[in-house]
Amino acid sequence: MSKTLVRLALALGLGLAAAPALAKNPMVGGVPMFASKTIVENAVNSKDHTTLVAAVKAAGLVDTLSGPGPFTVFAPTNAAFAKLPTGTVETLVQPQNKAQLTSILTYHVVPGAYTAKDLMALVKQGGGEATLKTAQGEPLTVAMARGGKGLTVTDTKGNTARVTTANVMQSNGVIHVVNGVLMP
Repeated sequence: MSKTLVRLALALGLGLAAAPALAKNPMVGGVPMFASKTIVENAVNSKDHTTLVAAVKAAGLVDTLSGPGPFTVFAPTNAAFAKLPTGTVETLVQPQNKAQLTSILTYHVVPGAYTAKDLMALVKQGGGEATLKTAQGEPLTVAMARGGKGLTVTDTKGNTARVTTANVMQSNGVIHVVNGVLMP
């Protein structure tokens, strides 16, 4: 960290722990993501995550994902949800399927804040893959993508999603955008 950035953080009374929040976040869904906002506050603005946001609302998880966390969220895009069999999303958001929807969504959430660098370090320590316990309770497996660039996340059924945008920092964690829906 540069001395100038440290001085700026100290001058603003932020302390060193808050200094990474000054870094620029990527654009997601055509809009800037702000590290000062929660996962939900940012996700609702992303045009690529309207299905995820609707599902989070239907499952009653808005308050949880707006809470202090920290959380790591592997956030499927609308295109990822569109890959599911026809009618799946419409069925899942019905009130009688709330428990199943909640299970699927919390399977995309890992307690703690894991940046791509953190995940890559765990993969290296694990000899090529790392197992993370989700908020839902079942594991996800993280590995390097083919070609050694980026990360993949695999569910217990063997379905794999690629991290397409990593390190979208939030006030209560980090989002990694993925191109697939993971199933417990």
